[in-house]
Formats: sequence, C-alpha cells, structure tokens
Amino acid sequence: MGKILIKYEGKKGKAMKKLTITFNAPVTLWFMIIAFGATLAGAITGGRITEAFFMTYRSSMSDPMTYVRFISYIFGHSSWEHFLGNASYLLLLGPMLEEKNGTATMLEVIGLTAIVTAAVNYIFFPGVGLCGASGVVFAFIMLSSLTGFREGELPLTFILVAAIYLGQQVFQGIFINDNVSNMGHIIGGLVGAAMGFYLGKNKRRN
Repeated sequence: MGKILIKYEGKKGKAMKKLTITFNAPVTLWFMIIAFGATLAGAITGGRITEAFFMTYRSSMSDPMTYVRFISYIFGHSSWEHFLGNASYLLLLGPMLEEKNGTATMLEVIGLTAIVTAAVNYIFFPGVGLCGASGVVFAFIMLSSLTGFREGELPLTFILVAAIYLGQQVFQGIFINDNVSNMGHIIGGLVGAAMGFYLGKNKRRN
C-alpha cells in the first residue's frame, strides 16, 4: 500500500503534525487511472483510440485484438460524462468491497464481468459495440448489497437493489431506446450477485 506523507505546522507551541495519504484500494485506484488515460486518449483522437483498443465488438477471431478488447473495453468511455458517472460509483463502492473481499477477489469480479459481458455481446449482438465500466459498476452495486450475506438467508437490501437497478434496466431495454447497453448492466449485476452469494457461502463454511 503506497503512502504519501504530508507535514504541516500546528498552532504555536505545538509539534508539527503529520497527515498520511494512503493508496488504500489499489485495484480500484489503478482501474480509475487506466480508465482516465484511456478516456483521455479517446478524446484526443476523436474516438479512434477508443474504437481500436477500448471497445469490444464483432471482429475476426483470428485477430489477437479481439481477445484483448474482451477486457480492455471496460476502460474506454464514450465521453467524460460517461467516465465521471461510472467513476463516482467505482470510487464509492470499490474501496469498501476491496477492503472486505481482498484485491484478488475484486480482480476476479472485474475480469469475470468484462469477459462474460463481452462474450454475450459478441455472440448475440454482432452489430453493437460496447465500451465503459458500467457493467463493472452494476457488479459492484449488487455485490455490495450482499455484504454480510449468510447461507440460507436472502438480504432485503439485495431484493430492493435488484428490483430497483436491474428492474430499471430490463424496463429500459424493452421500452426505451436510449443507446445505453442495458444488457451489459444486467450481466454485470448478475455476475456481482453470483459472486456475492459464492463469497458468502465460502465464508460461512470457513
């Protein structure tokens, strides 16, 4: 864990005080750093970098970049508004989840969400390009709602979150055409829910 030490003077007659800024959630923070860089590169190049490296879509299986984009698309964003919307949720939920579940588990959640979503999009939606961390955000939302989950129980918070967030995505996907990938959100939420139940069961057994 990285630390930045800041020293500042106290009131007269008092010793110098120290304030330490910690790199408290490495997975979340590195995710944001990479996503910021990818979004900036896309903005500078008019979206060309985003399309080439940070967007997943139907392309030749013989092209190595097809597989790279199965992961890298979660870092690219179509606009700064898109980036900031996802960043606010990731920075709010990521550190809490990372502290509770560990960095390795969070990497698994992010990687599984990215790959499953990209695979479904590749197979069933050949004309749709995906970019952004929205699926990961929904995975984090559902995972956080299962904090403290125990085997044999179904938290009311999980039911409410599922009804509000996933229900909204299903409704928008059916009745509203707003150029938002509701499929990605739904799959991200399902992956987060599955990981939450899996982690809860394992902790109970241990």
